[in-house]
Amino acid sequence: MGVVIKEVTSKKELKKFVKFNIDLYKDNPYHIPGLIEEEMVTLDKKKNPAFEVCDAIYFLAYKDGKIVGRIAGMINRRSNEVWNQQRARFGFLDFIDDAEVVDALFNAVEKWAKEQGMKEIHGPMGFTDMDHEGMLIEGFDQLGTMAAIYNFPYYPQHLERMGYEKDQDWHEFKIYIPEGVPDKHLRIGEIVKKKYGLKTMKFKKTKEIWPYAQKIFETLNEAYAPLYGFAPLTQKQIDYYVKMYIPMIRLDLVTLIIREEDDTVVGFGISLPSLSHAMQKAKGHLFPFGWIHLLKALKTKPKVIDLYLTGVLPEYQNKGVNALLFNDLIPVYIGLGVEYAESNPELANNNAVQAQWDYFKREHHKTRRAFIKKLK
Repeated sequence: MGVVIKEVTSKKELKKFVKFNIDLYKDNPYHIPGLIEEEMVTLDKKKNPAFEVCDAIYFLAYKDGKIVGRIAGMINRRSNEVWNQQRARFGFLDFIDDAEVVDALFNAVEKWAKEQGMKEIHGPMGFTDMDHEGMLIEGFDQLGTMAAIYNFPYYPQHLERMGYEKDQDWHEFKIYIPEGVPDKHLRIGEIVKKKYGLKTMKFKKTKEIWPYAQKIFETLNEAYAPLYGFAPLTQKQIDYYVKMYIPMIRLDLVTLIIREEDDTVVGFGISLPSLSHAMQKAKGHLFPFGWIHLLKALKTKPKVIDLYLTGVLPEYQNKGVNALLFNDLIPVYIGLGVEYAESNPELANNNAVQAQWDYFKREHHKTRRAFIKKLK
């Protein structure tokens, strides 16, 4: 019996769509399973505010009555307007190593994209830049992170076989924590503070950061505007992410750079203890016991830090504002006994971002790629 492709049309099928990723990688030591409940919300057209500006369709592949693959087709209309493109996206992609399965999945999503009037399709991407993006092409023997996709080595081989080509790469680094803040950063930080009237802000209670939550995402919208596929988050999306992320942040690992004259968030650095091992223990479930592993990881002294979100307003980029973030966070990391930080994906052609690691011992240990194909 051949491959059967079915569109996901019910909550029961959507849960199977989400769980397939966890089932496929059940015994893989490098894969980090997401939380089923969280991904269900992300994919729910009634709950995720991304659907203000996005359309989507989900497919499951069956063979001999068993699920063997999944794929989502998405169109971010706002991104297409910003970049003047007619692109669909594919994402939430998983499959067994079977060309018939892969071809059937992509035939379905490409057909849908053409029916929507799209000229190209690229991915893996999510609905927004806050979702996972980029297929791993190097670093298959490295532990994944909560913020990035892990996939088997055969994935990119199938994409290339089907005529998909490189559109964009991201690099990831292990950045080893130094014994102290580099002298150059200390000097630059003091100069920048005085020249632009900036201050470093820390918080002791979560309620203190809430007045700045909206401002952080406004700064993110401006800082990320030139990045691959990015479209500004809507107000509903900002509210959604504020409610999702602010309660889980660890305040000692958050630094804001504020312009004193008007309280503008000029830059932000949000890091988290690595949740990779905790997510593996949770096995996709927050309840009944998954939350215990996550809470423990958030509260203990971590050996590894994830650099989760960092941004600086465009008019302050390349002017030393990042030095202020380093000057504050490095002593915190040293005090906690952190060995290294995971950079998470950084665009390979974003030289300014990668240059900030020049004063640190670093290791480029992962590369991921967005593939693209013209639709005929």
